[in-house]
Amino acid sequence: MSPQNLHDIPLTMIDGTERSFGDFRGKTVLVVNVASQCGFTPQYAGLEELYRKYADKGFVVLGVPSNQFMGQEPGTEADIQAFCSMNFGVTFPLTTKSDVRGRNQHPLYAELTRFRTGMMPGLVKWNFEKFLVNDAGTVVARFAPTVEPDSEEIVTAIEAALAA
Repeated sequence: MSPQNLHDIPLTMIDGTERSFGDFRGKTVLVVNVASQCGFTPQYAGLEELYRKYADKGFVVLGVPSNQFMGQEPGTEADIQAFCSMNFGVTFPLTTKSDVRGRNQHPLYAELTRFRTGMMPGLVKWNFEKFLVNDAGTVVARFAPTVEPDSEEIVTAIEAALAA
């Protein structure tokens, strides 16, 4: 597959509306593959906190539900949306459930994993892996699932991207 501009990649949101990553042009975006039944699921709270803290500065969290890792996101889009809202007060945008690796990998993840940033090149390895995309649509950082949303590492990277 040939490289795409991230901003040209279509997205179907959890409510069924069609958008594109280009809707986030000019914003810093933390893209996270999420799951409702994972040991890292409590990170939803930290992701929402980041979103609320930096949204007015041009920051967005984009959650991409995926059921590819031990079936930890088995619900429908309605189930996922209700779970996120009721349990974590999630207001950041979520897409429909998507594959983040493999034959049916979503084009967004094909492009995100093309970038060789830091110590984690290649395929997404588990739920709650995080990609930081700057306002120009370039991946500037990638974080392992074990890195908490409120970690100094992530906060520093977000603040640097917003200041650039």
